[in-house]
Amino acid sequence: MPRGEKSKYTDKQERKADHIAEGYEKRGVSEKEAERRAWATVNKDDGGGKKEGGSGRVKHTGHPAAHKGGKSGGKASASRSAPSRSESAKKAAATRKRNAEHHAH
Repeated sequence: MPRGEKSKYTDKQERKADHIAEGYEKRGVSEKEAERRAWATVNKDDGGGKKEGGSGRVKHTGHPAAHKGGKSGGKASASRSAPSRSESAKKAAATRKRNAEHHAH
């Protein structure tokens, strides 16, 4: 199958890619880049095209991209005061720095 070939994707995967691409385009991403990101997301979620035949038993991937929405920011973050958010950010940065130093050894 040549690179960029979409015949092995299911109808559901194609609808999913279209929906994701629309979202990117609404946010100002070019049509070509939106399409590229959409298919990358579908591949990450589903592990590529799925029309191989066989029993249909496929390893479950957990659909990581489908669960990312709302993880950063949102209502909970917006309702907190700026100093509180800033303090959390500083604490997180310190933790990341500490972990990086720890894992570097």
